[in-house]
Amino acid sequence: MTTTELKNSGINALLHDPDREADLLVDIATRIIDQARAGGADQSEVTVTSSLAREAGVRLGEIETLEEARDRGVCVTVYCRQCVGSASTGDLRADAIDETVERALAIARHTQPDRAAGLADAALMAQHFPDLDLWHPADLALDALAERAQTIEQAGRTADERIVNSEGASVSTEAGVAVYANSHGFIGTRRGTRYSQSCVLIANDEAGMQRDYDYDTARTFEALAAPEDTGHGAAVRTVRRLGARRIPTGKVPVLFAPEVARGLIGHLVGAVSGGNLYRRSSYLLDAAGKAVMPSWASLVERPHMPRGAKSAAFDGDGVATRDSALVTNGVLDRYVLGSYSARRLGLESTANAGGVRNLELLGAEHTPAQLMQEMGTGLMVTELMGQGVNLVTGDYSRGAAGFWIENGEMAWPVEEVTIASHLGDMLGNLRAAGTDVDSRHNIRTGSLLVDEMTVAGASE
Repeated sequence: MTTTELKNSGINALLHDPDREADLLVDIATRIIDQARAGGADQSEVTVTSSLAREAGVRLGEIETLEEARDRGVCVTVYCRQCVGSASTGDLRADAIDETVERALAIARHTQPDRAAGLADAALMAQHFPDLDLWHPADLALDALAERAQTIEQAGRTADERIVNSEGASVSTEAGVAVYANSHGFIGTRRGTRYSQSCVLIANDEAGMQRDYDYDTARTFEALAAPEDTGHGAAVRTVRRLGARRIPTGKVPVLFAPEVARGLIGHLVGAVSGGNLYRRSSYLLDAAGKAVMPSWASLVERPHMPRGAKSAAFDGDGVATRDSALVTNGVLDRYVLGSYSARRLGLESTANAGGVRNLELLGAEHTPAQLMQEMGTGLMVTELMGQGVNLVTGDYSRGAAGFWIENGEMAWPVEEVTIASHLGDMLGNLRAAGTDVDSRHNIRTGSLLVDEMTVAGASE
């Protein structure tokens, strides 16, 4: 790519002519692969990205931030007799790219061979590239984003007289095109847009102050919640936390709300991911074919879901993605592997370089109200704090806040408690799951009811 072409490939080209932008990135990627081969690489791969992000933030009605970031970048990896070298740059001028490839080659000459290094098998490369409906560009000016953020915050601040302050509201947009290519001759292009908005409010009463938030994210701007709804939702969530108190220490059922339940599934994914397995740093070593969840629960990966949070036709190694069960009727079917971790384990890639893609929990049958009735008396968790999760041992201990449930009804807000158990027990003893699925994220689950956990609260 010439300097003139780079200058002409600006914001308008990315938003309004993404095909042209992608063609320019393909040209760069192809040139890099050729240069790496000429420099002595046995194999090579490169990712070239182009993105535009805008964000406006307001607080107490005043604009605090207006940001626009236009980024391009290259990351190249070369393999020389199973010695690996990687280098990256944000400068796409020809001389800068040449220097980046030379750096990668030089690094490879000074590293030790790695028997698992190299590209994924050529036979696994994606051949079909379905339209996943991820590209919905909207050329929104920063002023328009700021005005929407002000509307969000104003709706929240005026929703209840107990709302006394705000940590602000923000609206952001992002559009990106990426090309992955390797020396097998594979070239794949991905493009996508994402829009988000959020609001954080503070409420006060005689018992003290509380904060909470609401947000939304979508692939299309039109699919975002109305700004007034996000502001009002933040106010409702904040006010309902007023009067929070601690609860006595004991063992009780715990209901994870959807916004925190996905983290519980995420810990399972982490424990069966290749990196933790070949390092032997997971409590689920050799767990394939064994029960890790109750028999009513299944987890299925759907990477071709239209407008999905992480939909893609190929993974980070170029391997074709496909619908695939991770857990079936409680039994772990497979691990989560890219090509490198698969080689380390003597297994095959599961097209998960870069993680799982649109993982859905199946088997949920209860509404939120039914889950509370099923629980009877216990703790509903809506917020988690701290990093007290040990995937090596499975031990789980985190700060939490939420609501005490009494006789199937929400009784009062709870704060300053710690919940503790073992991930194997928590996941294996899930009593039920909710139909209130949070579809904004890569892990798609509703509320999860854990049969019993230790809750450390106020001393007797």
